[in-house]
Amino acid sequence: MVATLVSLFQTLWPATALVILALALILVARWMSRRSVSAGSALVYQLTVWFIASVAVISIVVVLPLESDTRGQILSLLGVVLTAVIALSSTTFVANAMAGVMLQAMQPFRPGDYVRVGTEFGRVTRRSLLHTQIQTETSDFTTLPNLLLVTGPVTVLHREGTIITAELSLGYDLDYRDAEPRLLEAAEQAGLDEPFVLVQDLLDHAVSYRVCGFLPEMKHPLSARSKLRKKVLEVLHDNGIEIASPSFMNQRRLETGDRAIPRRKVTGEPEHTAEESAPEEKIFEKAEEAASLEELKVEQEELRQNIKRERAHLKEAAEEDRAALETVIARLEQREQWLAGLIERRSEKA
Repeated sequence: MVATLVSLFQTLWPATALVILALALILVARWMSRRSVSAGSALVYQLTVWFIASVAVISIVVVLPLESDTRGQILSLLGVVLTAVIALSSTTFVANAMAGVMLQAMQPFRPGDYVRVGTEFGRVTRRSLLHTQIQTETSDFTTLPNLLLVTGPVTVLHREGTIITAELSLGYDLDYRDAEPRLLEAAEQAGLDEPFVLVQDLLDHAVSYRVCGFLPEMKHPLSARSKLRKKVLEVLHDNGIEIASPSFMNQRRLETGDRAIPRRKVTGEPEHTAEESAPEEKIFEKAEEAASLEELKVEQEELRQNIKRERAHLKEAAEEDRAALETVIARLEQREQWLAGLIERRSEKA
């Protein structure tokens, strides 16, 4: 019995060792991926895992105590299966993988960015080799194939700011020279910079306007858009201007002088600002976590670059300046180590 176990161990230990080695390499690759500050670390990790697994399977077949003919048949079968998989999935798997590599090289967006792809709008939460995940306005997650992002148009809202707009229709009885100042006032009250108004179209029943303004910070675009629309309603109604609706304009009685303006209740309660009741904090919770993690990685990379520069200065510094430089380097290294631990903890939760 013992001799049988020893013989079995001697026969299988090379294959077992290969399996253990492959698992160890995958764990090391995963650890390095979590610690990496590169935006494409997830893509590199996935490619590494697939490569290690493929090499491990072929190596196990080679080291197993099989006859030459049997080993050759198994390797031929693996080759046929691999070829069939690539052939059958070439239009999806390979195409999406190549698109993922292309997106990594181009870097059109990163986690936390607001993107619009077709009818889908949301914040990027995760990027991988085959797909990109976004969190939509309903807090749901939508997975988009990378091939779609490469072959179709993708709108990315700039982190440095974007234009917020609101469209509405006002009657022909209102001069556009009277309407424009009111709309500009509404945009200013909404906290937008450099507002402007465009006459979009001359409709059958009304004039179509678009009021625009620059939002310098992209933290709460949904709240900013909602606030602009609220201010448009408030300013127009406070000045006795009604917003035209096609169905209402067709049904109203022209001989009456009544205007469709709701009465405003004065409660004395303070109004809620966009910062106090911003829905983005709940809607894009996961995307906000991804953006925060990405910012931490960028800060860590900047710290590493600063440490390298200070160490280079230290080598050339005079003796009286070395103590101060060593203190600066020690503080930078302490901050970098703290960031590394924070990034690792947040990556484990993600």
